[in-house]
Amino acid sequence: MSGGGRNAGGRAAPLDLPAQPPLADPAFAELKRLIVARTGHAYYADKDTALWERLRGRIRASGAGNAAGYAALLRHPADGEAEWAALESTITIGETFFFRDAGQFAALRDTILPGLIARRAGPRRLRIWSAGCSTGAEPYSVAILLRRLLGPAHREWSISILGTDISEAALDAARAARFSPWALRGMDLDGRMRDFLPVAGNQAWQLRPEHRGTTRFERQNLLGLLDGTLPLSMTGFDLILCRNVLIYFDRALVPRLVRALGERLAPDGWLLLGHAEPDPSFNAFLQPVTLASTTAWRPLPNPEVGVAEQADAPPAAWTQLPAPAPAAAAPSPWSWQPLPVPPAASPAPRATPQPAPEAPGEPLPLLDRARAEADSGALDAARATLREGLRDHPTHARMQMLDGLVSRALGDLAGAEAALRRALYLDSGFVAAHYQLGLLLLDRGAAEAARRSIANAARLAQALPGGTVLEEGDGMTAETLLGLARHHLGPAGGLR
Repeated sequence: MSGGGRNAGGRAAPLDLPAQPPLADPAFAELKRLIVARTGHAYYADKDTALWERLRGRIRASGAGNAAGYAALLRHPADGEAEWAALESTITIGETFFFRDAGQFAALRDTILPGLIARRAGPRRLRIWSAGCSTGAEPYSVAILLRRLLGPAHREWSISILGTDISEAALDAARAARFSPWALRGMDLDGRMRDFLPVAGNQAWQLRPEHRGTTRFERQNLLGLLDGTLPLSMTGFDLILCRNVLIYFDRALVPRLVRALGERLAPDGWLLLGHAEPDPSFNAFLQPVTLASTTAWRPLPNPEVGVAEQADAPPAAWTQLPAPAPAAAAPSPWSWQPLPVPPAASPAPRATPQPAPEAPGEPLPLLDRARAEADSGALDAARATLREGLRDHPTHARMQMLDGLVSRALGDLAGAEAALRRALYLDSGFVAAHYQLGLLLLDRGAAEAARRSIANAARLAQALPGGTVLEEGDGMTAETLLGLARHHLGPAGGLR
């Protein structure tokens, strides 16, 4: 170990670590290589600042002194594994909330899960894997949805939902099943009260016990699919969700990981990936299935399996779920219907741009840090980070919008409204900001103003192809937003 003196525990005394990554230090480059090789997180290969922000904290906490000392600690035969667990929890970006991506949950509700339920009506058994589950919002969302779909018959089914993640801290939080308002921002108040119990003066929400019995969590690295360390028992799944995880891996590894995920499916199973993750190369070993709001993947047809066994028509006796909540309530993930896309409107709407290198002076590291803090439940820290960024970048519309969402989760509705209006002043075509402002105004009881904001969002979304993923929309597509808008605006909303 090099650099710095030793403390009483034998490790290097903490140094005054620089705020910026020590790019000239070969030990930093070696440390980054070591981390990417172990975790597969090639996401950090060109994000030195974001990685260094997380490493600084672990170097200080461990007393390793500097990059070289920390790399030596990770390789230590006795202490290395414990430090790897702490580091993996630190560098994993736990961006998760309930019913994230309404379009994919609509596909689960309308096609995927009803079809599985119909085909498994004999054994009444379902096996589901949420890979990269973070703090558990995704597998618990599926558990809630299955209970809705099965109704009283739920107790007669054997349902196993496995959540895996590389971060032990995230898994501990998942097992505790206590969530901040930020993690529930995709649910309406009725859904919160139905599926959660408010605790700590409504500052947190405890998932009700009936949704926890089918879900379990264990630590696994997706790279185990390739090196043979993933248990052989993890196979034959009816549904695998691996959404917004593969973007962190080296692009050359992704097809191999997706092929390996497909090999863990039942012959008639389903695989859901994040919107940004599909690649045409997957067609060589999986069959893409275009659904109303997303693309899903299935094993290639097996000539030895009958066509009827691989089909996915919902059961003839299928009954619809309860009607949507009144227009003044925020939408639930099972209450909307998609709309046809009408002619274009103006001003120009904002869709998701292609990823670009970080521009000089852009506050992207602070924006990423604020998101990570908010997603981990540290809302006060996220707000402080955003305010730090906004001091130097007050005209950054995305940062203003995130400040609005965090303020809303903290219960500061006036501050949230002001931040969202600033975002729209800076970018009048910011579709997601119009929509979030509308939801906020509903919370504040300003129904007419809320309808205007939601209508603005819908008219902007109409100018986009239905599958366009909206900027800062948490995976929401233009088509999904139009369906949500119709839920709020009703027939009098003027949308076709």
